[in-house]
Amino acid sequence: MDYSKLGFATRQIHAGLNPSEATGSRGLAIYPTAAYRFRSCDHAARLFELSEGGNIYTRLQNPTTSAYEERIAALYGGVGALAVSSGMSAIFIAISALASAGDNIVASPLLYGGTYNQFRHSLRRLGVEVRICASTDPEDFRRAIDSRTRAVFAESMGNPTCEVVDLEAIGHIAAEAGVPFIVDNTFGAGGYLCNPFDWGANIIVDSATKWINGHGTAMGGIIVDGGNFDWSNGKFACIDGPSEGYHGLNFREAFGNAAYIVKCRVDGLRDFGTCPSAFDSYLMALGLETLSLRVRHQVESTRRLAEYLRGHKAVKRVSYVGFEDHPSHRLARKYFRFGSSAVLNVELQGTVGTSARFVEALQLCAHMTMIGDSVTVVTHPASTTHKQLSEADLEAAGVTPTLLRISLGLEDVEDIIADFEHGFAAAGL
Repeated sequence: MDYSKLGFATRQIHAGLNPSEATGSRGLAIYPTAAYRFRSCDHAARLFELSEGGNIYTRLQNPTTSAYEERIAALYGGVGALAVSSGMSAIFIAISALASAGDNIVASPLLYGGTYNQFRHSLRRLGVEVRICASTDPEDFRRAIDSRTRAVFAESMGNPTCEVVDLEAIGHIAAEAGVPFIVDNTFGAGGYLCNPFDWGANIIVDSATKWINGHGTAMGGIIVDGGNFDWSNGKFACIDGPSEGYHGLNFREAFGNAAYIVKCRVDGLRDFGTCPSAFDSYLMALGLETLSLRVRHQVESTRRLAEYLRGHKAVKRVSYVGFEDHPSHRLARKYFRFGSSAVLNVELQGTVGTSARFVEALQLCAHMTMIGDSVTVVTHPASTTHKQLSEADLEAAGVTPTLLRISLGLEDVEDIIADFEHGFAAAGL
């Protein structure tokens, strides 16, 4: 079925389901199997040489996961998607499919702490340099690109600051340089709030653990291929050249505009094994059915909480992208549905100790390293998600010692406001 003509809410329910299955099941089946029977030795050989599609081993593909991947690809309008075991593995597989020792990646400074560590340390040990720009000015990206650059990387909305990069401008710069633009769209909520493919992105990665799952019940990551990059420009022999792992197969010639996502699967999952379980894929697909409804509620609650906090005597500063005084307000209005997000940041009056007492006194809001959950989460990034960063990297990422990141859940926002009042009183604010 052609899902491109259907609305987002319809696609998030129907894509990936096969109503012609013999069982007539309305729900997605879970296939808890590691391996699959081959019809013959010739059939097995065709599968392994990639001349025929099908299931070989769940490390590479699983029917439940395939249905989930089809749903994600339909939501983003991509040519294909690959489900992996976490958001961090999605970033690693996406980059390792493009860059080798001696190559470099150019990245935005507005990065999640785990991404900083992968870029600063793990990829460097593998010989891949990641050049983190001094600012989000598109010209800083242009200046950092050279002949060994293999991708440009940015988050559509920075974690935790909620600053928005100029996707369209950076996409143009990447296109001019002949390299793909990879966007971590975790804050874009599975494409509902933001779809970077509309603004020049070529590859999207997403931590499905967050809004896609929506209930904090499973880990997962996703890679989506826009099918809109020309791999024949001479820079990517790993895709438009003979593959050593498949007897000289040329991915671009064999798979056309889906060459990249196929390579991520047959090389990335084969060699690194970062596959999700069938049950986790089921939970992700189930979460997608209510994605737009959940996110709309969370965005509305975030605005309500931000308005309550603005001007409160216990609050030093509210950073909410939906307010006109936020530095990314104009870009958020351009790139994000509702011009807003389901996350905000605050700095309280007092000290780090005061902030800690406030967080520890909350009764409904959870103190976790999580966003996009059905419960409201309050996180202190400097001591958790960004703890390993240097002072310079913390400053570049916009993480101050007293910054609190708040991700709204599905509760009645009035109850969350009451919980904040309790926390303020307990902290002596």
